[in-house]
Amino acid sequence: MAQNNVRDRAGGTIDDVDAAIIEHLQKDARIPNNHLAERVGIAPSTCIARVRSLIDRGVVTGFEAKVDPAALGLGLQALISVSVRSGARHRMAEFSAEMRRMPDVLQLFFLGGSEDFILHIAARDSAHVRDFVLEHLSAHPFVASTRTSMVFEHVSRAVTIP
Repeated sequence: MAQNNVRDRAGGTIDDVDAAIIEHLQKDARIPNNHLAERVGIAPSTCIARVRSLIDRGVVTGFEAKVDPAALGLGLQALISVSVRSGARHRMAEFSAEMRRMPDVLQLFFLGGSEDFILHIAARDSAHVRDFVLEHLSAHPFVASTRTSMVFEHVSRAVTIP
C-alpha cells in the first residue's frame, strides 16, 4: 500500500485509498464501482468521485482491453532500435507520429542514448518483421540504422506507487 502524501504530477495527493483504487483498476479495469468501493472500504459515491478525480488529474489515463497478438495471428513480436540520421534530427517528432500510426507498432519509445527510438511490433512471422524493417525503416529518409531483436517472452506489470 502507498504511503500518505505521495504527490501526483498535478500536485494532488495520492493517499492509501487512491493507491488501493489504482491497484484494483490495474488488475481489473472493468470492476464495477460498487465492488471497487467495497474492496477499498469506502462508499460507492466516494469511490466514483475518487476515480473521476484520478482521471481528471491525469493519474489514470485510460481503460483498455489487453489483446494477445498471437490470438490474432501475430505470433511474433520484435523490438526494433532505430537511429535517426543526424540531418533529420529536427524531424524526430514527425517520424514518431508516423510510426505511431503504423498498425504493426504496439509501443514506441523515444530514447536518450545511442538509439533514438525502440519500436515494439507484432508480426505474423520473421518475413513480416523483415518486410516491416525494409519497407518502413531501412528505406525511410530519416533513418540511419536499425537493430532488430526478436521477443521470446513479454511480461508487463502494473505500476507500483512509491
